Amino acid sequence: MLSWALTFLVIALIAAVFGFGGIASASAGIAQILFFIFLVMFIAALVFRAVRR
Repeated sequence: MLSWALTFLVIALIAAVFGFGGIASASAGIAQILFFIFLVMFIAALVFRAVRR
């Protein structure tokens, strides 16, 4: 999932360089949402692993 966030971030940066504001902001928003989902899942996995031990 982190790779998807990075992919959308790169798309947003490329679109911003070429001046496509709508596409850049949409891609940046998707990248941000995916990053936070990844972060929550990562923290949950760490907590579950700590509880199992």
